[in-house]
Amino acid sequence: MKCMVSIVGAVMVLAAPAAAQWLGMPAWNSPKGGTGVSFYGDYGAPSDSSGGGNAFGGRASLGLGTITLTAGVASWKAANQNARATSYGGTAAFRLIGGSLIPVSVNLQLGAAHNAQNTSGLDTVRASTTVLGTVGLSVPLPTPGISIEPFFSPGIRYHKFSDVPAGVKDHETNFGWVIGGNFSFGLVGVHVAYDSEKLDDGTTQKVLGLGANVGLRLPMGL
Repeated sequence: MKCMVSIVGAVMVLAAPAAAQWLGMPAWNSPKGGTGVSFYGDYGAPSDSSGGGNAFGGRASLGLGTITLTAGVASWKAANQNARATSYGGTAAFRLIGGSLIPVSVNLQLGAAHNAQNTSGLDTVRASTTVLGTVGLSVPLPTPGISIEPFFSPGIRYHKFSDVPAGVKDHETNFGWVIGGNFSFGLVGVHVAYDSEKLDDGTTQKVLGLGANVGLRLPMGL
C-alpha cells in the first residue's frame, strides 16, 4: 500500500508540467490587434521534455481598436498519459504603439488560465493556475492579398499548483518568450507560434502551435 501511494504521488508531480497559459499551447499574441470578432481553432505540440502529446483548443476574441479581449479553452493529453488537462482562461491585450501610420506595433498582454485536477487510473493532472504578463512586438507587412504579422513576445509566467504532495513546491515564476506569425487572407487567417519557457529545475519547456481563424471585421467606429 505504501508503495502504491508513493507511485501515485510521483505521478501527480510528473503529470502536470508548467505551460505558457493554456496547457499544451503557446502563449498566442497579436500585437497589432484589430476590430471585430474572431474565432480561432488551435493545435499545440509540446516537446518531449514538456510532456509530449498534443493539445486542441478554441478561442474567441473581441477587438476594440487598441484593446483585444480573448476567452478560450484547451485540452491537452500528455504522451503515455490517460488523464487530460483542460484549461479555461482569457487574456486582455492593450496596444501601446501601432496603427495605420506606424509600421511597428507594441502591446501589453495580461492573461490567466486554470485547469482542474483530473484523474484517470493512476495518471493524475494536478490542478493549477497560470498568470502571465508579456510585451509583444510586431512589424506588420501589408503585402498584396495577404497581411503578414511576425511577432516576438517575451514575458513572465507565474504558476500556482494545487493538491501537491507534502514537501513539493507549489508555485514558480519563470521567464518565457514566443516567436510566431499571424497571416491573414481577408477574413480568414492562419497563425503559428513557438513557445519556450525556462523552469526552476533548469529544464526548458517548448511548445509548437498552429491554427486557423476566421474574423468578422465589424465597423465598430473605433
